[in-house]
Amino acid sequence: MKKIRFIAVLSGFFLIFLSACNAAETTKISLAEVTRSLFYAPQYVALEKGFFEEEGLDVELQTTWGGDTTMTALLSGGADIALVGSETSIYVYAQDSRDYAINFAQLTQTDGTFLVAKEPKPDFTWEDLEGSNFLGQRVGGMPQMVGEYVLKQHGIDPHADLDLVQNIDFANIAGAFASGDYDYVQLFEPTASVFEKEGQGHIVASFGEESGKVPYTVFMTKQSYMEENDKAVEAFTRAIYKAQQWVQESSAEEIAEVIEPYFEDTDLEMLASSIDRYKSQGSFATDPILDEEEWDNLKAIMKEAGELPVDAPYGDLVDTDYAERVMTD
Repeated sequence: MKKIRFIAVLSGFFLIFLSACNAAETTKISLAEVTRSLFYAPQYVALEKGFFEEEGLDVELQTTWGGDTTMTALLSGGADIALVGSETSIYVYAQDSRDYAINFAQLTQTDGTFLVAKEPKPDFTWEDLEGSNFLGQRVGGMPQMVGEYVLKQHGIDPHADLDLVQNIDFANIAGAFASGDYDYVQLFEPTASVFEKEGQGHIVASFGEESGKVPYTVFMTKQSYMEENDKAVEAFTRAIYKAQQWVQESSAEEIAEVIEPYFEDTDLEMLASSIDRYKSQGSFATDPILDEEEWDNLKAIMKEAGELPVDAPYGDLVDTDYAERVMTD
């Protein structure tokens, strides 16, 4: 009887030892996303399908609501990796930071906003915007810069031809449009479709279709973190690539079912239609590589908006090594 107890005790210690080893092999990563959006569907797929766990990562997601707060979290150590517009890395670089943010995996490759009108516009043309009361986005942020770029392509000066309002926080823009006296606004999904369903707005154009490919939302981390956690960054990139492939091969309905826990206030049918809208215009990057042509397009958009502080070199702020490694595994 004592022998049996002794063996049981040994077995218990062995299980505890194995658990401790497994815990030791798991790397915790704090991930900050700039907002909660269907635009980031592959990220939520990576979380829900267990792709991060397969790579030995314990990823904790936080929504930091806005480019400034997201970069503050990253640079201060409040987050290890940030999902945010790649323009923010250029702003940090321009401040002569010694430990600037490096873009290592692209998630979205078009603008993710849609032009929403307060009233139905069955025969909409861009000229309809002239003289309108337009609720804009944050100065220097990607939605606003891409919006201005597209408007200028259609011969509209956003600061001269519109009554442009830009004093509303990002998180409150949708509510301000619904309750305020505005004619147009840029909205992400699923908010744009929800507004349309509820009769609070009408989608009349896609900024993503109009602006072409751009590194709109990218995973980035500090140089120091990358140097000290090379394997973790590679594992993170591999999990994202798995998710990108899964999203590419799956239907909008399948994707919606997987990521539904992140959008509890939106019904499944609405999620699926919004995801389909993004898929059909090629918004989700199919691999993590941010190429130089996209980077140059980003800088052209920033320059057109008067927001490019320095001519940030692609080789300084973009690292495609991780993406290339995981794509050749």
